[in-house]
Amino acid sequence: MDETCTIYRTIDFISKKWTLLILLELYKARGKKRYSELKQSLLDITPKILSTRLRELEKQGLITKYIDTKVFPIKCEYTLTDSGKDFIRIIKDIKKWSLQWKNKNKECEQQDCKHCEL
Repeated sequence: MDETCTIYRTIDFISKKWTLLILLELYKARGKKRYSELKQSLLDITPKILSTRLRELEKQGLITKYIDTKVFPIKCEYTLTDSGKDFIRIIKDIKKWSLQWKNKNKECEQQDCKHCEL
């Protein structure tokens, strides 16, 4: 597949480990979430990878970083952009497909699973 292909470039970006889970955590927050809160929610992620993925998601326009310099220490919060919120629909479609074809999970069949809240 050609590296300039839209599908290739999109899959290359979203297939990076932790990318979808970070988006899901921000979706579950229903607002803003701090770096430390994301780190706490994603137990096995390293600080370096979390920082890298957040920068990538911001560059792709899926999240926005808010920096509050009025407080000390400076507070950084992340939230989904409209593009990021729209992408959550794709994650919901993946869940729907998985429940239908791959993973029979009674708990997850609920509209708002307690784990993913999708």
